[in-house]
Amino acid sequence: MLITTMERNLRKERIGVVVSNKMEKTIVVAVARKVKHPIYGKFVNKTTKFAAECLDETCREGDTVRIMETRPLSKTKRWRLVQIIERAK
Repeated sequence: MLITTMERNLRKERIGVVVSNKMEKTIVVAVARKVKHPIYGKFVNKTTKFAAECLDETCREGDTVRIMETRPLSKTKRWRLVQIIERAK
């Protein structure tokens, strides 16, 4: 069976806060999530940092952004900026 139109897989998207924009064309985005503790049942905040590509270099620290998974761009970059949701005040 030959498929004429190849569909791209759905890519993961995350919303987080820019914690660093010191690198050229790269931002670091912290994505927070709540995880239930396996024994005590309390919800604990966990943070994961993602290096994302930002070609126009318009992001500042504190901005809320949406990032999307992409092919490996460097050793640590596997995400790219999709949208700036809210600017830092």
